[in-house]
Order: sequence, then C-alpha cells, then structure tokens
Amino acid sequence: MATTQNPSKDKLVNDLKSLMSDAEELLKLTAEQQGGKLDDLRARIGDRVAIARERLADAEAAIVDTGRKAVRVTDDYVHENPWQSVGVAAGVAFLLGLLVSRR
Repeated sequence: MATTQNPSKDKLVNDLKSLMSDAEELLKLTAEQQGGKLDDLRARIGDRVAIARERLADAEAAIVDTGRKAVRVTDDYVHENPWQSVGVAAGVAFLLGLLVSRR
C-alpha cells in the first residue's frame, strides 16, 4: 500500500535538500579562494552539511517507516474487525453528510 506524508513535512524535506545542495555548490565555487580562515570555514561547513545530510536521510527513513507501520496496523485491524470498521466508516460518512448538507 502506498503511504502518504504530510505536505508540510514533504516541503521541509525538499527545502532542506535544496539548502544542502546550495551549500555544497557554494563550497565548490569558493574552492579556488585561499586563506587559512576560509579553508577552516569551508571544512567546517562541509562537515556540517554531511552531518545534516545523514540526519535528514535518517529522519526521512523514520517517517516512511512510521507511515508503513500505521498502514499495516490499520490493515490488520480492518481485517480482524471488519464490521466495526464498516460501522466507523458509516458513522464518519453520516457526519460528513450532515456537515455538507448544512452548507
């Protein structure tokens, strides 16, 4: 089954990936410039970008894993309790119908 993520989480992940790509590009563009402090700064930024990339990959994997577990638990529950699931779905549909009909 496919998992869906929160759009704001997707946007955050995409923004962080873009930020890291921009930082790496900046490091490449300034590679020709020399200077003790500049070299030290470039090394620190490179290390931090690598750490951030690892943490982002770990967080992304954790989010996907959590989503898959939620889908699996829901699927198991529906298979174990089909009539309760139908009742809950009917109740939610009834409430949504009431809300829509009032508009």
